[in-house]
Amino acid sequence: MVSQEQRRRQLAREKFLRQQQRRTEARRKARLRNSVIASVLGVVVIGSVALYTTGVMKNGGNDKKNTASDVTPSASPTSKAPDPCAKPAAGSVKKLSWKKEPAMTIDTSANYTMKLATTCGDIDVALKTAAAPHTVNSFNFLAGQGFFDHTKCHRLVTSGIYVLQCGDPQGTGMGGPGYTLPDENLKDKSLKKNTYPAGTVAMANTGQKHTGGSQFFLVYKDSPLPPQYTPFGTISEAGMKVLTKIAAAGAQAADPTSGNTPPNATVVINKATVTKS
Repeated sequence: MVSQEQRRRQLAREKFLRQQQRRTEARRKARLRNSVIASVLGVVVIGSVALYTTGVMKNGGNDKKNTASDVTPSASPTSKAPDPCAKPAAGSVKKLSWKKEPAMTIDTSANYTMKLATTCGDIDVALKTAAAPHTVNSFNFLAGQGFFDHTKCHRLVTSGIYVLQCGDPQGTGMGGPGYTLPDENLKDKSLKKNTYPAGTVAMANTGQKHTGGSQFFLVYKDSPLPPQYTPFGTISEAGMKVLTKIAAAGAQAADPTSGNTPPNATVVINKATVTKS
């Protein structure tokens, strides 16, 4: 027969186990919640859990979810500096979305360059066509559709890593083209010691495999990052001067909704073009 003391101890053990289970579940939920926050705030270049938002294809297309993409730890705001950039060109962002990655139309043996005509100056990028054909083909397609025109570069990170993030038609860090791309060129010889060197252009993603869309980041100073973000271009010397000017103007405080730290400079891509050379 179980004594009163034994019963009391049994109940105490059961209570302890229930508490442990509740704590374990709470920690699991907290990790999940924090990973979602990390994705929104851009806690590892780039993130963690895929977030989606619906975009509508222009001219009678179907609805399609767009993958969110982010990059690293959000930076603390830097002191406000004069805006070094001009006013954006007249025009508005197109609302475009597609169900799947565009068919391959580029010549993978040829050289391609991308010009970002921004309010702060032109940023020319030599694209790594052979090493990242899906990515370059997608940018060629999107630029041809005017997808990037009039879009803001919505995030500048000034500590931990040093990147300017662009390519979101929504300007929130949650937009995309409606399709995702495979990861490419992750063994690029430039990615040494888990560092993306200054002058690199790479795809943002959610931290999961094959979740790149249209968002990309431009590295203005060597940045410690794991090789998980497709490097697909190299910025020209003149383009680096423009990027450095943008970075020097600093970043704003984190937006309470998106967690983004927008650049103080008014960085808008007036026109993006990809050219075969």
